[in-house]
Amino acid sequence: MSFVKKDINELSFNPFTKIGKEWMLLTAGTADKFNTMTASWGQLGVLWNKNVLTCYIRPNRYTYGFVEDSEYFTASFFGEEFRKALSFCGSHSGRDCDKMKETGLTPAVLDGQVGFDQADMVLVCRKLYSYDLKESGFLTDDGIPAQFFATDPYHRAYIAEITAVYVKE
Repeated sequence: MSFVKKDINELSFNPFTKIGKEWMLLTAGTADKFNTMTASWGQLGVLWNKNVLTCYIRPNRYTYGFVEDSEYFTASFFGEEFRKALSFCGSHSGRDCDKMKETGLTPAVLDGQVGFDQADMVLVCRKLYSYDLKESGFLTDDGIPAQFFATDPYHRAYIAEITAVYVKE
């Protein structure tokens, strides 16, 4: 099977399932030097009359520097049979290992950006805006800072225009 470029308006899926339960790989860099990480937090929607993906990356993640240094990144979505590979990519740093060698994932260049041959869908995203989450921004007292940020730094949010969608056919 190969990737086919699709009109985003032709897609039909549940974003809560796609991101929160199936997860995604966020990837940035070049075909020669890139890194990927698993993410299960994010949003898909419309902002500034553009179709956008919002994702969150902690500054201590290796992928953070690649996203910071790139105009584009990808979000790759997989079937359940790749859960182990995504789990590995979320729990190991590209600083310390070769994630492609360890998982068997194969990079695929789409519109000049790195996705993966095994993905069911790849979104090519162009960064539009970023901001840093911080404790003072929380409007409720329901324990989110203590639960998610007690020992780890706050995330940087990236709002990115989805410039292309590739699906397997």
